[in-house]
Amino acid sequence: MSRINTNVSSLIAQRVLRKNNDSLNTSLERLSTGLKINKGADNPAGLIASENLRSEKAGLTQAIDNAERASNIVGTAEGGLSEISSLLNELQALVGQAANSGGLSAEEVAANQLQVDSILGTINRIAQGTAFQGKKLLNGNYAYTTSSINPAELNNVRINAARVPDGGSVNVVVQVVTSAQTGTITYASGALTDNVTLEIAGNTGTEQLSFGSGTAIADIATAVNGVTTATGVSASVSGTVLRFDSVEFGASQYVSVTRLAGTFNTSAAKDTGRDAVVLVNGAAAQASGLAVSYRNSNVDIEFDIDTAFNDAGTSTFQVTGGGATFALGSKVTEADKASIGITSVTTGSLGDENIGFLSSLASGQTNNLSNANGLTNAQKIIDKAIKQVSQLRGRLGSFQKFTVGSTINSLGVALENASAAESAIRDTDFAAETANLTRSQILASAATTVLAQANASPQAALSLLRG
Repeated sequence: MSRINTNVSSLIAQRVLRKNNDSLNTSLERLSTGLKINKGADNPAGLIASENLRSEKAGLTQAIDNAERASNIVGTAEGGLSEISSLLNELQALVGQAANSGGLSAEEVAANQLQVDSILGTINRIAQGTAFQGKKLLNGNYAYTTSSINPAELNNVRINAARVPDGGSVNVVVQVVTSAQTGTITYASGALTDNVTLEIAGNTGTEQLSFGSGTAIADIATAVNGVTTATGVSASVSGTVLRFDSVEFGASQYVSVTRLAGTFNTSAAKDTGRDAVVLVNGAAAQASGLAVSYRNSNVDIEFDIDTAFNDAGTSTFQVTGGGATFALGSKVTEADKASIGITSVTTGSLGDENIGFLSSLASGQTNNLSNANGLTNAQKIIDKAIKQVSQLRGRLGSFQKFTVGSTINSLGVALENASAAESAIRDTDFAAETANLTRSQILASAATTVLAQANASPQAALSLLRG
């Protein structure tokens, strides 16, 4: 070393020592924080990717929480409906017992009516009291709201599910392509010319009626209508034509008129009805007589066609909101929302407009147990109520198991994969980093020793001066 103003060896040693110290500090930082990326300079591209994954993890975690909350809410509602189902079964037994009028005293009927009133009151209390965090679940709070429904066209409209956009509505266009029909048989030969015995049959049952020679068709119609409840067949007269019709519409309904004795020529021995052909928003709906149901990814509805609208025509209404909506995705989008309607199950809601509502079984109402003429209709109302509650329980169970449960499973897998990807990018590999730390410690120590030697080497110039 003959030059002392610039100690190149020292500069090299300083640079290497600084580099080794930086590497040592980086290893210490990574080992102390557990993160391979602590700032953008560590890995700019990796930082961007890991932050995106962190955001996705946060969304997935919240989506799982949302889905679990949805499951809790649906489970609470289903618990209340389960008890209502049990109460409806009790009503079923009481109405059946009341029909056994020959074996019951007036006091027993009154006692049974007291039980009916108690059951109806309990159903209302359950409907009003079943709640989750203060929100009522079974009183119609989570039912969908609609507008522009014409009651002269559509009855008993029930929205089971709908995907209503924020601030918007779902337009529903109902087009009756082909009307529903009853089973129909006609007789056009005027008054009877001899003694006739007829067997009248329909969906409800069969009755035999006998008529003498000369009986007018109007009298035959009166006799048939007198047993309509037992047969499910009604009769009407138009001019010289006697017409037999099934009471209900649809392909499952039929009317049969069989001549057992005498002369009675009809247009057919048996005839079945026809289901309506209906389009909802341009797609084919399922119909059973006048009852229509339609389901797609945007809307699930049920309704009855009014008899006045049972002809080719179009009716339109809107689903404007309501329902219980849950966000089940990592992002807030319309596609990741799931919605279900929970209709009211009070006694004023169970049943329908055609046969009446469950509340009509209470004391003083038209279908109470003391009114023998109303028991048949009371049975129809209870059957309808049981069907409505069981269908609602089925929909809630399906939503809880498949929509919510499957979503939780799927989100869990997505969260695992996102966490693994984010960890691979950002977390410290302790095995590799401890090896780097040991290497950096040795190199830093060696560089320090070399620097000390490089700083001392210019002193060799003094030996030249001494010579």
